[in-house]
Amino acid sequence: MSDIQEISYFIGTDDHDAIDPTEHRKSLAERFARIRAITKELAARLSVEDCMLQSMPDTSPVKWHLAHTTWFFEIFVLERSDPHHIPFDPQYRYLFNSYYDAVGPQYPRARRGLLSRPSLTEIGAYRRTVDEQVLCGLLSGRWPRALLDLIELGLHHEQQHQELILTDIKHGFWGNPDFPAYRMLSVPEIKTAPDHQWIEYEGGRAMVGAASAGFSFDNERPRHAVLLPSFELGSRLVTNGEYAEFIADHGYDRPDLWLSEGWAWRSREHWKAPLYWLHEEKSGRGSPERVFTLGGMRAFDANEPVCHISYFEADAYARWRKCRLPTEHEWECAAVKSGSSRAGTFLDSGLLHPGKTMQNSGIAQLFGDAWEWTQSAYLPYPGFCTAESELGEYNGKFMINQMVLRGGSCATPRDHIRSTYRNFFPPHARWQFSGIRLAR
Repeated sequence: MSDIQEISYFIGTDDHDAIDPTEHRKSLAERFARIRAITKELAARLSVEDCMLQSMPDTSPVKWHLAHTTWFFEIFVLERSDPHHIPFDPQYRYLFNSYYDAVGPQYPRARRGLLSRPSLTEIGAYRRTVDEQVLCGLLSGRWPRALLDLIELGLHHEQQHQELILTDIKHGFWGNPDFPAYRMLSVPEIKTAPDHQWIEYEGGRAMVGAASAGFSFDNERPRHAVLLPSFELGSRLVTNGEYAEFIADHGYDRPDLWLSEGWAWRSREHWKAPLYWLHEEKSGRGSPERVFTLGGMRAFDANEPVCHISYFEADAYARWRKCRLPTEHEWECAAVKSGSSRAGTFLDSGLLHPGKTMQNSGIAQLFGDAWEWTQSAYLPYPGFCTAESELGEYNGKFMINQMVLRGGSCATPRDHIRSTYRNFFPPHARWQFSGIRLAR
């Protein structure tokens, strides 16, 4: 099996015979240009110095994101399309490789912020050169459908990095004593959040995972049956005000509410509240005076969804409420039953901050606003098969010590998310827009 054929393990595609090849290439070229332009626009608001920031090993400089997403297209599309491909710079294969051991060694992740060279200007030239070559090959009509599928994969990969650009620069700006704004934000005025209600779901046999048609990552496959007991989900995300009650009730001081590893993280890192909450009183308990956002500091709003919390904090809060977090299969079944509506706040809105829901009945905020921690460990689905090519390293090798999140956030592109999408992070991670939905 060739490397290009192995992509079938990674992407579910529509019936090739049912798609007009010319229209498909044209549509894909338009999407390629649009998505690549969005990434450039996200970086355009930043200074050269901003693009060098790396505030911790889990984050990466914006300059590195710009280069790595381009590296992805050069290595996995251009090199496969032409065995005589001349690289833009041979050193980039090493500098901007993230974790693909089959491709070769990588520059240490924790030291990406030291890469002052190549310059941001050179990275811009790299992006333009690779873009031109990809579009030329795409529109030539000579590339096989398998290469077009690789471009589709690369675009979804780029959208993941668009979200990381925002979460990483927010964490970098948080370390600046001036708390700078990435951009001015206009947040809608909603005085109160709807009452929290319980939405009932009947148990039974359910199908989960991606169907055969359309794009999906390999970790969403194969589609399979699960048996669910009846359950209830919270009608909306947990709010800042509700989480502040947990803090005021000494939730961060009660080891009985915490998993052992979570208590160790809370103690070692001195967690007292979600990341980006700024308590100016000495007690640090209850509601903060201000919250840091991509728009800079703003007043605390009790009605917004709480976010930037770890799995450990979400789990402790649920225990305090005598509830639990949903499983990823419960979440997916609820999302399917709610229909295809994506009424939440996404990157496309420009809000760049979790929004407040006005929905007073039914289930709300399943998509967008804040990623929702589930109690499900990130594991392979029954029958999961890792591709034998380098792309087999994309998801499969991380299926340990991670927890699944669902639904997307205010930094996720709307057309990137779906009900079967499985995000994953280690349980201590807090710099992502991650929040809580209760279950019981």
